[in-house]
Amino acid sequence: MSRVLMKGNEAVVHGALTGGATHFFGYPITPASEIAQAGARYFTLSGRTFLQAESEVAAINMIYGASGAGARTMTATSGPGLSLMAEGLSYLAGAELPAVVVDVQRAGPGLGNIWPEQSDYNAVVKGGGHGNYKNIVVAPNSAQEMCDMTREAFALADSYRMTVIILSDAYIGQMMEPVDIPETVSHGVRKSWALYGDAESRGNLISSILMNPQLQSGHNEMLQQKYRDIESTVTDYETYETEDADLVLTAFGISSRISLTVVKELRKQGYRVGLLRPKTLFPFPSIAVRELAEAGKAFAVFELNYGMMADDVALAVNGISPVLRYNWLGGIVPTVKEVAGKVVEDLGRIAASKRGGAV
Repeated sequence: MSRVLMKGNEAVVHGALTGGATHFFGYPITPASEIAQAGARYFTLSGRTFLQAESEVAAINMIYGASGAGARTMTATSGPGLSLMAEGLSYLAGAELPAVVVDVQRAGPGLGNIWPEQSDYNAVVKGGGHGNYKNIVVAPNSAQEMCDMTREAFALADSYRMTVIILSDAYIGQMMEPVDIPETVSHGVRKSWALYGDAESRGNLISSILMNPQLQSGHNEMLQQKYRDIESTVTDYETYETEDADLVLTAFGISSRISLTVVKELRKQGYRVGLLRPKTLFPFPSIAVRELAEAGKAFAVFELNYGMMADDVALAVNGISPVLRYNWLGGIVPTVKEVAGKVVEDLGRIAASKRGGAV
C-alpha cells in the first residue's frame, strides 16, 4: 500500500477505483465537491468513465442506465442533491440495481449551510423515497474509512443487488489524514441479469414496474426478505470500554470521534463510560444495543440532528434502560468539554436514581 495525506472526500475516489468502479456520474455540491473533482481526474487517468451531469436528477438516472448495463457505478452529493435523487434511488431499489452513493451531509433543511450535520439519517436509513425499500448504509469516521468502506461498497452492492450509501459528514469529508491506498483492484464480474447488448443478455429485462397487485406484493415480500437476510450478514459496529460502563455513548461519523475522546478523558477521571459506534446504520446493530441494555447500561446518543439515530437505539433498548439524547443542530459541532459535561451531569442523575433519588 502507499500512504498519502488527503481529504476524506478524495479518499472516496481512491477507494472507488480500487473497488472496481467503472463509471462516475455526478454534480458538484459543497461540501462534497472534492469527490467530483478527484473523480474527474482519477477516473479518466485510470481509463474509467467520469461525466458531470447537468443535475443530480440526471446523475442518478445515468447510474440506473449504467448499472443496468453491468457497470460498477457511483455518484456523490450532499443533502439538497440527495433530495433530488430520491425518486431515482427508489427506482434503483425497485429494479434491484447495484450502485454506490456518497452523501457528505450538511446542515438543512433547504439550502441550510455548508457546515456539518447528520440530519440525512432518516432520509437515508429509512429509505427516503417512495415505496417499501432499504439501502445498505455505512458510516465512516475517518479518511481511511472513507477509502475502505467505499472500496467494499461495490462488492456489497453487487452481492445484494442494492444501493450502498456512504453516509459521511462535512467534517469527515473535509479533514485531511494519512490514507493507505490499496494497491490491488477488485474488479467486478459479468452479471447474469444485466443488459450488455449481446446475444447472451438479450432476454434480460430490467424494470421497476409490475402492473399487477399480486406480482407487486410478491416483489415487495422478496425485497423485505432480502433486507432481513442482510441484517444477519452485514451488520457491523465497534465498542470501546463498554464492559463495566454505567453509560454507553452511541454515535457515528464525526460525533463518534468526539465521543471516543470524551470516553478516554472521563476514564482518566474515574468515570465508567463506554462507546458503541455503529459502522452500519442499516442494518443497525440492534442486538448489540439490546445486549448492553440487558447488562444494565444506560445510553446517551450523541448526534448532529434532533435525535434520529436515538429513535433506533430506543427501539432496540425497548424500555430496559434510559436512552438520553445529546443533540446539536445547524452545523454546530460541540467540543469534547461540552459533551463530557453532559455525560458527568447525567452519570450523577443515574447514580441518584439507583439510590432511589429523583432522576
